[in-house]
Amino acid sequence: MRLCFVKDGTPVWTKPHVDGPGVWASCIKGKEKGTVGELYDLFESLAEELWPVENPQDDETTKADASPNDQGDLSLEEKIANEVSTIKKPKRGSRFVNCQTNTQCVVFISCKPPVDPVELVLQHVKNVKETGIARTRYTHRLVPVSDTCVANPPEIQSLCQRVFEPFFSKNPDKKYTYKIELRVRNHTTMQRMDLIQTIALCVPQGHTVSLTEPDIFILVEVFKSTCGVSVVEDYYKLAKFNVVELANMHNKLEPTTAE
Repeated sequence: MRLCFVKDGTPVWTKPHVDGPGVWASCIKGKEKGTVGELYDLFESLAEELWPVENPQDDETTKADASPNDQGDLSLEEKIANEVSTIKKPKRGSRFVNCQTNTQCVVFISCKPPVDPVELVLQHVKNVKETGIARTRYTHRLVPVSDTCVANPPEIQSLCQRVFEPFFSKNPDKKYTYKIELRVRNHTTMQRMDLIQTIALCVPQGHTVSLTEPDIFILVEVFKSTCGVSVVEDYYKLAKFNVVELANMHNKLEPTTAE
């Protein structure tokens, strides 16, 4: 993992490959770095609301480091150097890491515990639907994945068991209808139908497929040699988590005020 900087100088930790729970984002071509920066700000803001830090020690330390009272005896050059160092200093204990995709229009932000990518994205898209404010300029669609694995049948089966069990165990007596929403990018090892069949076999018995009005959606993102999976509800009602469409839908419904 290495430290990189987006165009506005924001420091972001970067992994050389896609790994772990996280969020896929599609964006405007050529604006991948800007997308990473705006998603860092957005996700950190949402995470502070959903999973507030109980121990504010790091925040207090950061404030103390930047206190102007401690710089009274420093020269102008030293003060400037301290300010630059503070700006470039990465956020301590950052809960998000950018994973390099080396692909246009595609970004992946890995999430660290206790962040739940599904809850994170659902909170944001619901906010956008209610307010019409996307809070981003370049981001289009967000797809959370609860975990990732190497894209081969045994690993995918193991991943699905890890992801499905917590979801279905919440309501063990309820029988869902489901649909598998699969997106494949830059992957040729497994055929599309083989992927779907592998995932469908992992769904607990009693739940049935519905291609028109499913209760839940199994989101599957296959990118190169990596597969990510999550289970969500209201996927179609929330415009397939496309924040641009959600914002536009809200704003079209806003009543116009006559001058």
